[in-house]
Amino acid sequence: MAFIEKTLGAFLREQAETQPDHDFIVYADRDLRFTYREFDQRVDELAKGFLAMGLKKGDHIGLWANNVPDWNTILFAAARAGMVLVTVNTNYKLHELEYLVQQSDLAALCIVDGWRDSDYVAMINELVPELKTAQRGNLTSARFPFLKSVIYIGQQKHRGMYSFPELLLLGKHTDDKILREIEQSCNQNEVVNMQYTSGTTGFPKGVMLTHRNILNNGLGIGDCQNFSNRDIVCLPVPLFHCFGLVLGMMAVITHGAAAALIENFDPLLVLATVEKERCTALYGVPTMFIAELNHPMFKMFDTTSLRTGIMAGSPCPMEVMKQVIEDMHASEITIAYGLTESSPVMTQTRTTDSIEVKVGTVGRELPNIEVTVRNPETNEECPVGVHGELCCRGYNSMKGYYKMEEATRSVIDDNGWLHSGDLGVKDANGNYMVTGRIKDMIIRGGENVYPKEIEEFLYTMPEVKDVQVVGIASKKYGEEVGAFVILHEAESVTEEDIRDFCRGQISRFKIPKYIFFVDSFPMTGSGKIQKYLLREIGSKKVQEQGIAT
Repeated sequence: MAFIEKTLGAFLREQAETQPDHDFIVYADRDLRFTYREFDQRVDELAKGFLAMGLKKGDHIGLWANNVPDWNTILFAAARAGMVLVTVNTNYKLHELEYLVQQSDLAALCIVDGWRDSDYVAMINELVPELKTAQRGNLTSARFPFLKSVIYIGQQKHRGMYSFPELLLLGKHTDDKILREIEQSCNQNEVVNMQYTSGTTGFPKGVMLTHRNILNNGLGIGDCQNFSNRDIVCLPVPLFHCFGLVLGMMAVITHGAAAALIENFDPLLVLATVEKERCTALYGVPTMFIAELNHPMFKMFDTTSLRTGIMAGSPCPMEVMKQVIEDMHASEITIAYGLTESSPVMTQTRTTDSIEVKVGTVGRELPNIEVTVRNPETNEECPVGVHGELCCRGYNSMKGYYKMEEATRSVIDDNGWLHSGDLGVKDANGNYMVTGRIKDMIIRGGENVYPKEIEEFLYTMPEVKDVQVVGIASKKYGEEVGAFVILHEAESVTEEDIRDFCRGQISRFKIPKYIFFVDSFPMTGSGKIQKYLLREIGSKKVQEQGIAT
C-alpha cells in the first residue's frame, strides 16, 4: 500500500478534478446529493468563511451535531484552512460539554438545534451567557477564554451566533488567494482531528490525529473491502466517532467512492437507502445489523446490491453473521478492530475470509502496521496462542493526547508500541482475537474468565437475542460472573434455564452466578456497550437483593 502524503483538503481537490461529476455524498431520504466538484466548491466557500470570521490556522473548531448534510463540509473546510476539527459526542450533557470546550481550547463551536432530549442551543447559552450580548465573532467568555464564536448549522438566527448561510456568504466574498496561501502551508503531519475517547474510565482525553493518520487508515480499510469508485457505502454510524469519520468517510474518499449517509440511525431508513441507492457496502455495530434483520419489513427491501461492509464495536454472534451474509447478501462483510488512538483500525478481516474467521477473530494487521501481543507485566512479546495485551506500531499511532503528556507516555512506550488496553491472542494463521478489556477480564477465585467466551456460548441459546457478561464483586471469590440478557420477543426463560443450558457445556466457574434480564444495554454515543455501567448496575442489584457472596 503506497502512502498518501497529502492533506485532506488537497486530496479532496485532487478527487474533484479527477472525477468532478461523480457522487460523493448522498442523503437518499431527502434526495440530496453532492458531486465531488459541488462538495469541493462548498468546502472552499466555508473555509474562506471561517477565515473571514477571524479564525486562523491552528485554531480548534468544535462540531456538535448528528450526521447532518454539512457535517462533512465543516470537517473538510477546517482541514483546508489548517484548523483542527474537534468532534463532540452527541450524547454529551452540560458538564461533559463544559469539560471538552475548556480542555480542548475551542476557538469556535458549531452546533445544531439538539439531539434526542438535549437542547444544544439552550445548553450553550447556559454555559456561555455572554453570547446573548456578544457581537458575533467577538465573544469574551469568562469561563472559556479561547472561545470566540458559536456557529449555528442552519438558517435560523440566534443571538451572538453566526448562521451557516452567513458564513457561506462571507466565504463567497473572500479572495481565493488567502485560502490558497494557507493551504500551501499545511502538511500531512499536522493534526486535523481531535476525538475525545468515550470516557468509559476517567476523564475523556483528546486524541490528536493527523491528515496522514486518518487518510492512510481509510485507504487500508477500503482496500480490505476491495473498494473502488463504483462502491456506494451506506453509513448509519455517527460521524463524530472514528467509525463514521475514518472507516466511513476516509475509506470512501481515498477510493473515489460515494457515501450514502443516514442522519439518525433508523433500521427502516437504512434498508430504504440500501435499496434506493443500490449500496454495495453497509456499516454498523452488531446491534444495528440485528435491528435491520429483525425489522418486520426487512423482506420487503431489495438488498441484493450489497457486497461488503464493516461490522465493528463489539463481537458479532455467529447467527447474526450468517444472516448478514445470506439474507442481506453482504457475502464479503468484514470485521475491523482498533481504538481511537490507532486512527482507529489496526486489524481487519478480508473479504475472502471464512465465516469462522469473521466471527471468531478480528483479522490480521492492515498493511504498514505492526501488531503484536505483549505480556502486560513484562512487555515481552507473547508467542502464538498465549494471551496478552494487543499493541500496534506504525503510521496510525496518534500524535498524542492533547495537553496530557503523561497519559500519552502511559499508552505509547519507548519503543513506539501503542498499548490498546485490550486482551487478545494471535492464532497460528496470523489472525488476532480480542478476549476482553484488561479491566473487563473477570478473575474468579484465581481463575481468569474471558467475558467474550461466555457471551459467544450464550448466543447459541435460541431464546437469547443479545448478552453481555461482566464481573460482579464477591467477598468470597473476588468476582463472580454476571450476565445481562436480552431475549427475543415473545420468548420467556428463567435464570435457571440459562444455567441449565450452560451445565456440562462450559466450566462451572464460568457459569453466570447472576443473571439479569434487560431490554437494552447502556451505550456510548458511538455504539459501544459501557460494561463498567453494567458492573455497577449488577453490583447494586445484588446488594439490593441481599444475595452477595
